[in-house]
Amino acid sequence: MEKTFDPNKIEQACYQQWEKQGLFKPSGIGEPYCILLPPPNVTGNLHMGHAFQHTIMDALTRYHRMKGNNTLWQCGTDHAGIATQMVVERQLNADDLTRHDLGREKFVERVWDWKKESGGNISQQMRRLGTSPDWSREVFTMDENLSKAVQEVFIQLYNEGLIYRGKRLVNWDPVLLTAVSDLEVESEEEDGFMWHMRYPMADGSGDIVVATTRPETMLGDTAVAVNPEDERYQSYVGKFIKLPLTGREIPIIADDYVDAEFGTGCVKITPAHDFNDYDMGKRHNLPMINILTDDAKINDNAPADYQGLDRFDARKKVVSDLESLGLLVEIKPHKLKVPRGDRSQAVIEPYLTDQWYVAVESLAKPAIEAVKSGEIRFIPENWDKTYYQWMNNIQDWCISRQLWWGHRIPAWFDDAGNIYVGKDEQDVRQQNSLADDVVLKQDEDVLDTWFSSALWPFATMGWPEETPELDTFVPSSVLVTGFDIIFFWVARMIMMTKKFTGQIPFKDIYITGLVRDENGDKMSKSKGNVLDPIDVIDGIDLEALVAKRTSGMMKPKDAAKITKVTRKQFSDGIDAYGTDALRFTFAAMASTSRDINFDMSRVEGYRNFCNKIWNATRFVLMNTEEFDTGNKGGNLSLSVFDEWIWSRFQDTLAEFEKAIAQYRFDIAAQALYEFTWNQFCDWYLELSKAVLNSDKSSDDEKRGTRHTLINVLEHLMRLLHPVMPFITDEIAQKLKPLSANDSNAASIMVDAFPLYQVSRKNEQAENDIEWVKSFVVGIRNIRGEMDIPPSKKLPVLLANASSKDIDRLAKTQDYLVLLAKLESVSVLDNSEKAPASATAIVGEMEIMIPMAGLIDKDAELKRLNKSAEKLENDVKRTEGKLSNENFVGKAPEAVINKERAKLEDAQMQLSKIQEQIETIKAL
Repeated sequence: MEKTFDPNKIEQACYQQWEKQGLFKPSGIGEPYCILLPPPNVTGNLHMGHAFQHTIMDALTRYHRMKGNNTLWQCGTDHAGIATQMVVERQLNADDLTRHDLGREKFVERVWDWKKESGGNISQQMRRLGTSPDWSREVFTMDENLSKAVQEVFIQLYNEGLIYRGKRLVNWDPVLLTAVSDLEVESEEEDGFMWHMRYPMADGSGDIVVATTRPETMLGDTAVAVNPEDERYQSYVGKFIKLPLTGREIPIIADDYVDAEFGTGCVKITPAHDFNDYDMGKRHNLPMINILTDDAKINDNAPADYQGLDRFDARKKVVSDLESLGLLVEIKPHKLKVPRGDRSQAVIEPYLTDQWYVAVESLAKPAIEAVKSGEIRFIPENWDKTYYQWMNNIQDWCISRQLWWGHRIPAWFDDAGNIYVGKDEQDVRQQNSLADDVVLKQDEDVLDTWFSSALWPFATMGWPEETPELDTFVPSSVLVTGFDIIFFWVARMIMMTKKFTGQIPFKDIYITGLVRDENGDKMSKSKGNVLDPIDVIDGIDLEALVAKRTSGMMKPKDAAKITKVTRKQFSDGIDAYGTDALRFTFAAMASTSRDINFDMSRVEGYRNFCNKIWNATRFVLMNTEEFDTGNKGGNLSLSVFDEWIWSRFQDTLAEFEKAIAQYRFDIAAQALYEFTWNQFCDWYLELSKAVLNSDKSSDDEKRGTRHTLINVLEHLMRLLHPVMPFITDEIAQKLKPLSANDSNAASIMVDAFPLYQVSRKNEQAENDIEWVKSFVVGIRNIRGEMDIPPSKKLPVLLANASSKDIDRLAKTQDYLVLLAKLESVSVLDNSEKAPASATAIVGEMEIMIPMAGLIDKDAELKRLNKSAEKLENDVKRTEGKLSNENFVGKAPEAVINKERAKLEDAQMQLSKIQEQIETIKAL
């Protein structure tokens, strides 16, 4: 093996071999286990949230593959209607063209060309992360077979009356000129204003004052509403006001929705431009007057003076005109949530327009019951409340988008406005016996990307055809996803899969937290705290990038990296940590928390973990490659150390499997780390040296220890593999020829997962070695506290030793002498008086090291007092910072918590030093 672990040398070559050998495909035997990849959009790049979730999915996939399941991770991408169309339109704009210059057919061809050239970026990045989906089954939502499924579902739902076309209020992006889903709308708090306006009573008896944050919409008001319990306005209900600037008379109505404490208690009602007003308008049969064009200009439903104005220019004119009429009462600063399109950043308008809808109430009932009955379960289970809250108040689903890229709606209109739905125009004519002279025009709209994604669990398995995959992998085993798409994707998959297959789409829904930065802030480009997982894997050499810029060789992506890494925490670039370290970090962070704070220091720690495993392997190979390991016969005599490590391995295996079954990847990772680093690499390797280097060890004992070294490590690689695939496969290839594992598997990933062996459990050995460890740690602690050199051999006295302690000492004394660097070990009887000693406790037994002649008392006290003084200053300084109201009030919570931890650590260290001072004074 290489002396140092270099992930860049092994990862890509290893992955290419896995894929070339077809190791990701289902085996065809064993119980089915299936994971559905939430399809990332084709324009996307792998971000930290993807990398986090993909690590979880891949760990589950690899685990169940090794457990002998018929395992499928179904992958693919969605066509991302808006995002993809925007990418290609930008390319056209760069050539001074628009999609309208090309026409629909040529534009769609252009999109397909782009997809072939650039649409697979995220798939390649997934490979870099070591994911193991069955790439031979990779699908795209615009593929012919998936498009067929989309068409089939639309037609069937339409024929059953569950899809209809109607005029309703939608989120409208006036830049993209399409309806958008709630998920594509970002509402951020912004500074705005509240305008108070006077509306005169129609009978001239006075006026009422209304408050609004959008004065331009008054041009479409059709009522003023008050709360029926508001005594101030009860006498006004049923009367009319004369709407300023328009001359229209509109009624004053009473509705429980109105908050009497908001503004003046009177609210203007514009049903065509506000979702709450829309619902109120339906309750009171109010007219719905749309005053905007598709691109958010004032249309001809408003007075002529305003027609053609942009909505924000119209706002200024409305305010100015009201002021000149003496109808503007006041303007107050006001914080408000402004909805913006996540792609265009344009302010989204509630807009009354003709769209296609799915009537979801009948589809929602079986989907709700599937979760209530326990047929489907959420993990953590509290997310079912979020699911029920939305499903029990579900609204019909707008599925049409005003785009050219996507599944075109299979509906045709004749000149009379009749609607016909079918597979194509010929099918429509045949089904409806339409004459050739009847002119038909297909609907221009396409279906929402979420519509095709809702069919993912069964469309990817070949539906509507009857396929073996449908029988085998529906329902799938688990869906790993984020809480933000429970409504948009998860609930809709349950509804659609129940409707069209009668099955649930998945048994478990594991909801992950949101990956944030180390301070708990959401990662965003505007904050400059976005991390690219591939940069974490490969590293960024800032000096090399700057040299590229100087030489004029810089590419745009390199310039973006310089922007990222010149932030304070990455001022020297980013080290290359490798995939396994990043994946283990994600697993270790995968708690039940809603938010996951990503800290680069943890990745660094787990890179060190990889190095530890690598170095341990080199030690094992050096001590086994040229020796008899007992795997081909011969007598084996296992020491108590060997029996202990095998027993602890069984505990770790059981803990790991229990944690995986509960989706507690953080607990699983901790179990792996604790055993690998602390038990195997630190303790067992050191204990094995005591056997292998001792003249008193027999050949059978040494053979037994070599057998244990190679085989425990080989088992450990299989246990670690689901989380750390690359390093474990690389090491496994070196270990297998020397181990007892005689399988001919092409890779560790298709090898058998370790089995729990009851016969390997040995409580006595575990207790004995815990005693040995406590003994050695006690000696080491005394050395550290008293500043005694590690190489100096020490005499040890034991007091209050029980018969069990004496038995353990007899079995392990030779090893204790080697491990703790002892000169001698003597057991005192009850009559003997111990000299002045430093003491450690193991159970009731006292370990004593006589201090006479070992240390310079005065020099040691001087050193300790100096350390205590420094710590006292640190404590005082940190206490001062935490008592400063200005600091505590302004600093992020994560920073404050770090200071508190720093204080606790300093106080603990100070307490220990003070104890040492008292001990030395007593000598």
